[in-house]
Amino acid sequence: METLNFQFPAAEPGRGRTLVGCVSSGDLEVLIEPGQAGSLDIQVVTSVNGSAARWQQLFDRLFQGRALPAVKIDIHDFGATPGVVRLRLEQGLEEIAHD
Repeated sequence: METLNFQFPAAEPGRGRTLVGCVSSGDLEVLIEPGQAGSLDIQVVTSVNGSAARWQQLFDRLFQGRALPAVKIDIHDFGATPGVVRLRLEQGLEEIAHD
């Protein structure tokens, strides 16, 4: 198991909280809650050691050119594919945008 932390610039805190996915379905669970203004903080707990560069690239592509809410994202991963990761993050961000 490995714990990775990432931080991105963000605007105002997001609204609401959400949970999308679960570890037994698609091998990924994403929890999103309001964070500190100006910062999007992500913590990934993964069963795949040595995957920090892959996660960084995925987040860079997903967040590029987007106005991000200031949220705290906790990801519990058990070997999900990048497509599942992107889907769950998109679902979670959509949920808090309509709260």
